[in-house]
Amino acid sequence: MPETSVPATPPPAGDGPLVRDVSEDELLAAIFPLLPAGSATLVGPGDDGAVVAAPDGRFVVSTDVLVEDRHFRRAWSTGHDVGRRAAAQNLADVAGMGARPTSLVVSLVVPGDLPVAWVTGLAQGLADACAPVGAAVVGGDLSGGDAVVVAVTVHGDLDGRAPVLRSGARPGNVVAHAGVLGRSAAGLALLAAGHDAASGPLAALVDGYRAPEPPLEAGPAAALAGATAMLDVSDGLLRDAGRLARASGVVVDLDPAALAGDGALAEAASLVAHEGDGSALVRAWVLGGGEDHGLLATFPAAAVLPPGFRRVGTVRASGGPVVPGVLVAGAEPDVPAGWDHFSREV
Repeated sequence: MPETSVPATPPPAGDGPLVRDVSEDELLAAIFPLLPAGSATLVGPGDDGAVVAAPDGRFVVSTDVLVEDRHFRRAWSTGHDVGRRAAAQNLADVAGMGARPTSLVVSLVVPGDLPVAWVTGLAQGLADACAPVGAAVVGGDLSGGDAVVVAVTVHGDLDGRAPVLRSGARPGNVVAHAGVLGRSAAGLALLAAGHDAASGPLAALVDGYRAPEPPLEAGPAAALAGATAMLDVSDGLLRDAGRLARASGVVVDLDPAALAGDGALAEAASLVAHEGDGSALVRAWVLGGGEDHGLLATFPAAAVLPPGFRRVGTVRASGGPVVPGVLVAGAEPDVPAGWDHFSREV
């Protein structure tokens, strides 16, 4: 996501008790009733560990972390937003393997001056993201600290299918994408430029940054349709397509005609672009913006793409001077590759 120079601002004070005003047990008692149980949960929160059914005999596991002022700002995002976002980025990783998410474990670091209502809002955000796909929040940990940190570990069930790896793409495969591109990056740019009260299509972009909605059902659908490779697009299309290409030893050649931004992106770019008509900024958002959490997959040429996927390119062979990586219309991309966790922050 693009780096901003906007200084951090203090979050709104909020009403009600602060974290320092309650005990750990009292805070947990406020959180637990908000968390979804999930059909695979055999023993939920309250013991030293949860017990989750794994009828496949295997489970997919992944983890992600959100750090205040690195990935989000409390001045821009409510606890509910951060909870939904934390769940979304983890659920999308499971979907990117072709699996169905079953449970999450959440560890939370909170400063003492954080309103309890912010924490319960986060729990409700987790629930609202997990409940529609039947996933549970089955436990975690609490600790005090100087800033909010949300660390999530997610588990998923393959339902008897083979996992879809990044390494299975083959020359001649179709490259397809499900979900949106560039909207989270545009939303971040709007917030950084002071457009936090945007309305209409622009508000949808800001919401897309605060709480993305990945196409979770598209992951298992892609696996059933014969996807040869797949991953969650978390760090930008170019960066993540490059990871898939290098893992598979191929070239992913993207079609720019299939990656044109929509009217909302163009409108956002007209507000925040420093020069020109904003088309270059839209291109950078679509190709390099991250955290939309769509799914990028490859399919055999004869495969019928499952609902939600659209063709965005072709897999080509590497060899000789052509090394595994990403091209756009056969040429090297002319925009930044995407989010780097060690050089960018909000």
